[in-house]
Amino acid sequence: MSKRTRQYLGLIIAIISYYMIHEGAHLLYAMTIGVYKRINMIGLGVQVDVFAEKMTDIQMGVFCIVGSVATLITGYILVRIIDILIKVPSDVVKACMFYVTIIMLFVDPIYLCFLYSLFGGGDMNGISLIIPEIAARILYGFFLALNTGIFIKIVLPKYKIAFQQE
Repeated sequence: MSKRTRQYLGLIIAIISYYMIHEGAHLLYAMTIGVYKRINMIGLGVQVDVFAEKMTDIQMGVFCIVGSVATLITGYILVRIIDILIKVPSDVVKACMFYVTIIMLFVDPIYLCFLYSLFGGGDMNGISLIIPEIAARILYGFFLALNTGIFIKIVLPKYKIAFQQE
């Protein structure tokens, strides 16, 4: 398989993984507290819909924050097991895990620090019910800076070596 094909496949797998982890966390929480309504397909995206009127502000805030917490935890787990992942003999699997790691570390911090206001607020609308919006932006800015350091110091060098050994 060509390098370009592996990259595209890795990106597609990363996007699917992101939706499964992020929206899956929303879904599990909604089902746990009995407010799950349905799953909406929005363009290429997925959204868990809930009976918001049955939720307290704290429940709505937790519902909105669990997705980003789940993706960040997943990203940190992938960084923690990176030495195992880079030894996988399949270059396709390595490419997929590289892109999944990137997506898990960066999508929510970038979105919740900078981009959310361009898309109607999304999860920030609920998060701001339990944390002041500016505090949430600063928190996700911290995660963005931390994850950038982790990516530059750990993820990129290790995968670079792993891919050179192809």
